[in-house]
Amino acid sequence: MASHVLKGITFIVLAFAFSFAVRLIWVYQFNDFESFKYAGQFMINTNDGYYWAEGARDLLTGISQTHDLSPIKESVSWLTYVFAMLLPLSFETIIFYMPAVLGSLVVVPIILIAQNLKMIEVGFLAALLASIAVSYYNRTMIGYYDTDMLNIVFPTFLLWSLILALRTKEEKYLLMTALEIIAYRWWYPQSYSLEFSFLGLILVYVLIFDRKNLFNFKLITIMLLAMMGLPSLIRFAGVIMLYVFFKQEKWQKFLWYLLALCVILFFVTGGFAPIWYQLKSFVFKNAIEMSADVLPLHFFSVIQTVREAGQIDFTVFAERISGHTITFILSLIGYVLMVKKYPAMLLGLPLLGLGFLALWGGLRFTIYAVPVCALGIAYLLFTSSVYITGLFVNEKLGNIVKSSFVILSSLGILYPNLLHVIEYRVPTVMNKIEVEQLDRIKSILDREDYVVSWWDYGYPIRYYSDSKTLIDGGKHNGDVNFPVSFMLTNPQESAARLARLEVEYTEKAFVLAEENETKSKEQQHNIMNNTAQMTLDYGFKDANDFLDALQTPLSLPAKTRDIYFYLPYRMMSIFPTVAQFSNIDIMSGKTIRQPFIFQTTRFKDLGATLDFSSGVVLDKAKGMLKIGNQEVPVKNFIQTAYTPDFKFVKEQNTIHPNGLFSIIYMQAYNTFLILDDAMFNSSYIQLFVLENYDERFFEPITLEAYAKVYRLKI
Repeated sequence: MASHVLKGITFIVLAFAFSFAVRLIWVYQFNDFESFKYAGQFMINTNDGYYWAEGARDLLTGISQTHDLSPIKESVSWLTYVFAMLLPLSFETIIFYMPAVLGSLVVVPIILIAQNLKMIEVGFLAALLASIAVSYYNRTMIGYYDTDMLNIVFPTFLLWSLILALRTKEEKYLLMTALEIIAYRWWYPQSYSLEFSFLGLILVYVLIFDRKNLFNFKLITIMLLAMMGLPSLIRFAGVIMLYVFFKQEKWQKFLWYLLALCVILFFVTGGFAPIWYQLKSFVFKNAIEMSADVLPLHFFSVIQTVREAGQIDFTVFAERISGHTITFILSLIGYVLMVKKYPAMLLGLPLLGLGFLALWGGLRFTIYAVPVCALGIAYLLFTSSVYITGLFVNEKLGNIVKSSFVILSSLGILYPNLLHVIEYRVPTVMNKIEVEQLDRIKSILDREDYVVSWWDYGYPIRYYSDSKTLIDGGKHNGDVNFPVSFMLTNPQESAARLARLEVEYTEKAFVLAEENETKSKEQQHNIMNNTAQMTLDYGFKDANDFLDALQTPLSLPAKTRDIYFYLPYRMMSIFPTVAQFSNIDIMSGKTIRQPFIFQTTRFKDLGATLDFSSGVVLDKAKGMLKIGNQEVPVKNFIQTAYTPDFKFVKEQNTIHPNGLFSIIYMQAYNTFLILDDAMFNSSYIQLFVLENYDERFFEPITLEAYAKVYRLKI
């Protein structure tokens, strides 16, 4: 027994070391990239990570105020806080390496599952593959500081305890299963759907195959209690009491009453509602959201622009799970064979099924299928090796061939995943110069001030400048994205007034929401989205009329805080997407028109013409722009540059006063922009690209090549 345990520990340590070492490849590749470091420390490479980092930072400093949206009560922030208090490491080092350490823990339950099935070598190979599989590596690599660090570790442990519970019928696995569910929900509240799938599968199995065994109903009862929509501490206490109750045989006769009570409480405290919400979010996606206010408005849905929530083809799907399409198909065959020999492995179906949801719901789901498929391909490989051995009369020769087959096949399985790790050179979220700029303005800003920018930069802005934002990686529904998109894509006058209105109405909405929490449902106010509320408050019935009125001197709310516009160069590549959110008639939901903005660094000066690629060509002599089969007059040709002492200069020539497009050559970025009038006059283009700020509304704070910051004067 001792040797059995020692063997398991040895395999776990080796697999963990392999997983962690592979993740250090990124560090080796970028160790000399000073732009990826700040204050001598590597920065993280996922935007959402700055959300949890903000919460952990505020827990460490003890500074957090109402309405700043800092996640000081969230699991990732708390775990980071504990590590920061206990470990003699810098905060930046902890959040940078946490994903590699915690993500590598997935090898533990995989090896434990295989060890219980008396095939630990299968578990070892499966652990090696799962730990570096494309999708799993992408979301647990060095610097990917997010909930994905443990999002697969927890359900794989849950799979392990459920398999052992059904195979051994030992009551200790009742407690382990329940505690894993509670811990998983604490870490990742969206885990409810997967927990429900495990419960449903066990229920089906019990009702069809094993209805007479009371242990199975104990398992269902304690799982229901652990899954209820109650605070974690209450569920924890309830699970402990129920486990003690189950240990007393004299109370067994009350099992059915407890089961009935848990079923009722399960549905009363949530039931199927959270699952339906997740399905609506990622499967039944709508391009347009409609608010349920007194003044119903239509907004563009953010889910349509998130790549990880989009449909993917089968090849990408297979490669993200197993590294190669052939490996993936073989892994499914191996899983079927594994289930045939070990029926308890059917419990892997919820993880596998959630992985398959990626074909409709987006690549983010592929990560769930990784452990099950890894076990499947490893089982098929070792089963095949046993068959190969039987083909040889000479046992020694058979073992040599078997070992060679196992080693070469294992390397073949691991190779495409290792190749992906080497080639997947993802950069940090922000570079050193950008962070230094944010750190400088931190001394100017108050914690109550707002910084207006697109949601992609919300979390890093909040972390480095310690200020507030209107939208971020978690707060980016259509109704909150609309006003920010409007500010960035409309003229400065409208943008300035809406910025002041949006900030003041946002703060007012926080207070109103707090007041409503203390009132009965009959007393509660109807809290509308800000745009609808502004429209009605200013006496309009049509929100479009209100938006048009922003170009006139409206009476604005009293200023309670400063507002800054953060305009980075990196927003240029996504500016057409930013524009989509306000390019909509919010009364009807119809698209107004497609704004035209074309950016290119692939251009050729052919003498008489400038070829911008993609069928866009400028006739220099005529000042005509050919786009496909159309020819349109060019209004302005502008060139911007920086002098050797970093002074911004620009030169503008008007070619056709009534032209439809303007061309801007940004020499410092070796980039051409071609824009229609609407985009040319947008606040982002005027303030960032041209530094044409309206002194009535804006004053420059810092004008760097990477990003420009302006303060709102009204």
